[in-house]
Amino acid sequence: MEITLFQKCVFEFLGTLVLILMGDGVCANVSLEKSKAKGAGWVVVAIAWGLAVMMGVFISGPYSGAHLNPAVSIGLALAGKFAWSAVLPYCIAQLLGGFCGAVLVYLFFKDHYDATADQPEVMLSTFCTIPAIANKWRNFFCEAIGTFVLVFIILCFSTSGNTPEVGMGSLGAIPVTCLIIAIGMSLGGTTGYAINPARDFPPRLAHALLPIKGKGGSGWNYSWVPILGPIAGCALAAGVFLLVF
Repeated sequence: MEITLFQKCVFEFLGTLVLILMGDGVCANVSLEKSKAKGAGWVVVAIAWGLAVMMGVFISGPYSGAHLNPAVSIGLALAGKFAWSAVLPYCIAQLLGGFCGAVLVYLFFKDHYDATADQPEVMLSTFCTIPAIANKWRNFFCEAIGTFVLVFIILCFSTSGNTPEVGMGSLGAIPVTCLIIAIGMSLGGTTGYAINPARDFPPRLAHALLPIKGKGGSGWNYSWVPILGPIAGCALAAGVFLLVF
């Protein structure tokens, strides 16, 4: 039976929701007060984000290709690997999934957010990315390069042609997990490696809208970096891929 575009978008929504639930979940788990995992550290965060992507790929890979990321959808379309007509529906599904995943994280850890009410930056960091050193153009460069690595490697894997849907699902669950963990461990310390507008913007919006005690601002003056940086990176990846291959 042929899978419709709507059905593919449903799986993109579900895959991205689980990605953010588990990815932002580990950020909350290791950061919020009174969590048993508080202080577990960067290695736990990087591995858990890789596994979060793996779970999203298991959910949506067979049906939508498991893009789970507007930068992936745009990059694949620029490289001629994905239909432009599906880019906007995919991106909307991914953004909605990211928002719902972030809301679930808040509900799951509500008591721990209340216990962390005097640390607004810590709470914000469990929703979206915050740079280690605020230098927006350098941060933009870091996001662009991280996303370039992500999308270029996905495109390189896609040349095998063993899947009808090209996306992170084309890598298979294990390689994409290794890719995300490698990016986090090697390139993630400067900005928190959003490398995905659906990982940063919808959770940031959820932070702004949710009644979080003592939450402070949502960092909107930085929010363009993890949106435009990944888009620039995916465009660069598509261009280099077309040049090389």
